Amino acid sequence: MAPPRNRRPGFSRRAQYGLFAGYVVAVAGILLGLALILMARFDPGGFGMLRAGAGDITTPLSSLGRAAVRGVASAGDSVSAYLDAAAQNRLLRAEITANRRAMVQARITARENQRLRQLARLVEITPQTVAATRIVASTAMNLRRLAIIDAGGNAGVRPGMPVRSPEGLIGRVQDVGRRSARVVLLTDGENTVPVRLARGGAPALAIGSGDGALDLRALAAGATPFRRGDLLVTSGTGGVYPPGIPVAVVTRVSGDRASGYPIADPARAEFVVVLNSAPPLPPPPPAPAP
Repeated sequence: MAPPRNRRPGFSRRAQYGLFAGYVVAVAGILLGLALILMARFDPGGFGMLRAGAGDITTPLSSLGRAAVRGVASAGDSVSAYLDAAAQNRLLRAEITANRRAMVQARITARENQRLRQLARLVEITPQTVAATRIVASTAMNLRRLAIIDAGGNAGVRPGMPVRSPEGLIGRVQDVGRRSARVVLLTDGENTVPVRLARGGAPALAIGSGDGALDLRALAAGATPFRRGDLLVTSGTGGVYPPGIPVAVVTRVSGDRASGYPIADPARAEFVVVLNSAPPLPPPPPAPAP
């Protein structure tokens, strides 16, 4: 049998209780609102205290809500950054590659500037320069220590002219072509250079040993003048090498002899200059007649 169409809510007690609770809540809300309005109108201080207390109660809830909103926003940013990571990675790799190329080019430029400054300083301190050039090849066979420079007779190079680098003496020219010349290095077994000690000026000879070192022999009789670490420079005797060019450093002393190593390394020399031979030293004045 179908229920009647004019069925009322009162037929269900649950519905009646719910309707009654709704009326009670509505009336209570109206009364609370009127009470708050009257309190704000006639007692502003008490209403302010009530509002502050309500704020204290709702502040933690507001903070939680704000943190939740920030978390959602940061999660969105994280997802966006993750999706863009591949593109950013490609851009960073391209930037690193470009920076690396620029750094290599800057190092090459700095090195070239350093070499040019060394060449300029070398030419300035050697006014008797004939030619400034490079060492293009070197040989080391048995006792022969030779090098080839990229300057010859067309540049004014002549046999016997000394060759030096910014660090010190390299050797002397042996054979000359039109555009190149062969240089006998200091360490060649047939090369002998008159030198003197920078400390005290004692004369000596630097003789090539053929193995990359120099044999040092004192010319004055008596105790050896050499000490480990002494610097030897050209003395100018013989009219081949100008005086004052650094030659070698003493590494070992044995009796009246010593050994050392050349200050200038031809394998590392970027630029060298060919010098005019030193003029011979004037003869000593004649002794006065008795």
